[in-house]
Amino acid sequence: MASMATSKQIWEQQQSQMQRVKNSGVIVTNETPTRDDKEEEIAKSALSLFRAKEEEIERKKMEVRDKVETHMGRVEEATRHLADIREELDALIDPMRKDIAFLRKKIDTVNRELKPLGQSCQKKEREYKEALEAFNDKNKEKTQLDGKLMELVSESERLRMKKLEELSKSIETLG
Repeated sequence: MASMATSKQIWEQQQSQMQRVKNSGVIVTNETPTRDDKEEEIAKSALSLFRAKEEEIERKKMEVRDKVETHMGRVEEATRHLADIREELDALIDPMRKDIAFLRKKIDTVNRELKPLGQSCQKKEREYKEALEAFNDKNKEKTQLDGKLMELVSESERLRMKKLEELSKSIETLG
């Protein structure tokens, strides 16, 4: 709407200036110019005024176009940067996921092995020593695996939090 009002104002200004050119077309000399000379002079002045306005409009149009292109370049760069951040965020997975999964499976396996070994201790007194020793070894292994798992989980959480903070800072620098 503001664009239409501006165009209307420009047109009104042009009409007003053309009227002033027509009104000022009277040339004071001893000779009286012919009507054709006056009309030709008025037409030339009006045409020259029109051309000047067209050149001004074209110049302003180019200025606005340059500003738009500059802003579009900034927007495109910000969009690329945000896409990179989103890609990093999407790719952010637990870096020790495989190790943790392996250890969990191993813990499950050890847990499954512990149960029959404990039952075997109760059933077989003469094999008690061997079974008890195997049971204790597996418990020790489970404790070590639990410890290792806790270390890996803690390290993994620390690394992910560090990366999330970096990404968050990166987004803040955009704003």
